[in-house]
Amino acid sequence: MSEPIDRPATIEDVAKLAGVSIATVSRALRSPSKVAESTRKKVTAAIARTGYQANAMAQNLRMQRSQMVLVLASSIADPNFAGILTGLEKAANDRGYGVLIGNTEGTIGLEQTYLRFLSTGMADGLVLLTGHIPVAGEPRTPMSSLPPIVATERAVNLPDLSYVGVDDVAASKMATEYLISLGHRRIVFISGGTADIRSDLRHSGYQMGLRESSRDLRDWRVEGDGTSESGRAAIERLFIKDDLPTAFFCFNDNTAIGVISALQIRGYRVPEDFSVLGFDDIPFANNFTPSLTTIRQPRQHIGELAMNLLLDRLANREKSPETHLLHGDLIVRESCSGVQRPTP
Repeated sequence: MSEPIDRPATIEDVAKLAGVSIATVSRALRSPSKVAESTRKKVTAAIARTGYQANAMAQNLRMQRSQMVLVLASSIADPNFAGILTGLEKAANDRGYGVLIGNTEGTIGLEQTYLRFLSTGMADGLVLLTGHIPVAGEPRTPMSSLPPIVATERAVNLPDLSYVGVDDVAASKMATEYLISLGHRRIVFISGGTADIRSDLRHSGYQMGLRESSRDLRDWRVEGDGTSESGRAAIERLFIKDDLPTAFFCFNDNTAIGVISALQIRGYRVPEDFSVLGFDDIPFANNFTPSLTTIRQPRQHIGELAMNLLLDRLANREKSPETHLLHGDLIVRESCSGVQRPTP
């Protein structure tokens, strides 16, 4: 692998990295239609890698549509990612676009690399699943120079960004009301961590459900981080304090699975002794024992709508940003039932 270039990149650098002649790089920049697709991809990848953009030819490349959209995710292992990606790719393919996937794992260096992909024209727009704008490096890339961006899964707190996601507040209110309808009065919310905006939104919906029940119910939050291990840890903390709910509303399905596992290890039965409700309806939720009652996200629909918003913005840069909060469905399975033991 070539060493990073610590000086302004030249066309010779691009040619060397791409394994082509300087003349081929020039043709790819000036007349991309006259260069083979495989060669053009090598050139654009080399441009992104070197950061070569400070001349008129690079600007010409930016004027050419790559017909590609970059999808930036914190982790492609996220159970929600595959469903959203299916929707993104379907909408993109229907409109003649392809999709590039950037998996950052929270690494600043990778975010900076993907910003170069955008600034050098390798992708026409960006779909963000990370919850934040990628961190710019030095020389700093002005955000105003980047192509259109649409956020999904996690909202980004910027007024000029479109966002598509599930209505976390309404869905969590519905989940809480369902547990109350089963007779539960001691319902604990296990969060997804203080840095995740979705956790606070779902906690807000939980609080609304408690308030609107016409009963004086405890707002009871235990901190987690969205992993199954945090669900198990929450159970340990509650048992140490000997302060137990009858039902658990969990930030996501991974947390709920951890809760159920920890309860079963202690010899308790779900839902006979405790009810557990998750969020997301990941593929494993229906294959766990007991199968998990949860909120289903319309992942493919989210992806399709997000991509169409982005491509509409590419076609019309004056189009105003939009926010779409989609309905989540309560999926009733085996992990919740009415209260079957006395409550304190």
